[in-house]
Amino acid sequence: MRKPWLVGVVLAAVLLGACGDPASGPKAAAPLEAPQGSATTQQRAPASPSSGAKSPARAPSVLYLGDSLAMEAQKVLGQEVRRALRAAYTSAPYSGTTLCDYLEGTGERSLVPAADKAAALVRRLRPDFVVLQFWGNAWGYTPCMDGITHAASPEKYFKRYAADMRRLSDQIAAAGDARIVWVLQGPDPVSPDRVRRVNALYEEQAATPGHVVADAGATVAPAGSRYTWTQYLPCTAYEREHPDYCTQPDRDRTALHLDEDYLHFCLAPTTSTPKPCPVRSPGILRMAREITRVIGETGGG
Repeated sequence: MRKPWLVGVVLAAVLLGACGDPASGPKAAAPLEAPQGSATTQQRAPASPSSGAKSPARAPSVLYLGDSLAMEAQKVLGQEVRRALRAAYTSAPYSGTTLCDYLEGTGERSLVPAADKAAALVRRLRPDFVVLQFWGNAWGYTPCMDGITHAASPEKYFKRYAADMRRLSDQIAAAGDARIVWVLQGPDPVSPDRVRRVNALYEEQAATPGHVVADAGATVAPAGSRYTWTQYLPCTAYEREHPDYCTQPDRDRTALHLDEDYLHFCLAPTTSTPKPCPVRSPGILRMAREITRVIGETGGG
């Protein structure tokens, strides 16, 4: 199991992290520059019951935004919502970002270009759902956080995060009629209370009209211990039926993280070029299916 004291070794990598070519091996940490985004529109596909999601009355349109967790998961989520919900799907994640990066009015202090701000995409695409998946950027990497970090000032960090969350919600609401899906995050071995409180902020916002939560993080946590971090979990029935997802069948367990990366769920090494995960990764599929289930049960818009 990965030890928290190793966090300093991998911190620079996970800030910009997303998965790369599994054959390339680990690379040096990426330089601190604006990370690459990935805006990709996908078309509808026939529905399939395989994900367990309830198909809505009509096929919804889904916009997926977020940081490196969304960057690595974007293709898998697209596959799931298209197969289960016949959804039209667009993803525009940017590694290393947080909520304020998607706010309009941040200018050069943001890592997201103006055309891919949340409100701009909502006005252009008119989605039924905007899925937001953010770890919470507690390290002050992105300029729009004004250097506020969780380690230096937890209360200031949470106050700012909550304010950005409300601003982003207001901008999305003013731009269209999309329902916002807040993705709850999985356990953090370094500062478990931080993720717990960030998730609580998402849940508080989701209590207002037009918002909902998808507790994807619970699918990568031990049963009965929501905020306990683990590298391995017992295989699900689906994973047992699909050996590529049950990574240690002799022990009836599967890997969620690589040894050197406690944050990401892609089972290929992080590289300096952010991109979707290129290998089958159980943690990513588990979370994508929970997001898809919530969209399906919420309805088509």
